[in-house]
Amino acid sequence: MAGNIPNRPKEMQDRVAIAIVASLYHDVYVSGMLEAASEEIQQIAPNSSITVYRVPGAFEIPVTVEMALRHSGPDAVMALGVVIRGETEHADLVAASVTDALQQMAVRHVVPVIHEVLLLDNEEQAEERCLGVTINRGTEAARTTLNMVQLFKKMRQAMGVSRPSTDFNED
Repeated sequence: MAGNIPNRPKEMQDRVAIAIVASLYHDVYVSGMLEAASEEIQQIAPNSSITVYRVPGAFEIPVTVEMALRHSGPDAVMALGVVIRGETEHADLVAASVTDALQQMAVRHVVPVIHEVLLLDNEEQAEERCLGVTINRGTEAARTTLNMVQLFKKMRQAMGVSRPSTDFNED
């Protein structure tokens, strides 16, 4: 695992709405990330509201993120999942599709969408990244999420703009 992790943001007293979309596939690993992320958010932003949506697998994450962005108005969305490579290219195709969709949504909705849908080679990597005691990708995702929430709040204040509307109509 890489040695660089996101800085822990300053404690926040603001009300922050975070949506977490997490896969049920490879549940032991995803639940490890989900638990670590939730704990880190509660420690840093005790007034936060976390809504968790569990989906069958990684491929279902983007459509659920889109639904949350359109209808619940979160300050940020975190996507958590584990995809482990097998003997075919299926895992790579799923991971690429999820990555592309999440990035497009973040840009289109102008809301941080934090991508922690991990494409891994084996279960040992999953255990290291998702169940780690010192740091895991859930903790990293929480820190990134809250850093982005703070940045967007600062940018909106400097630009004199409000949050984007949750009403989204594509032409």
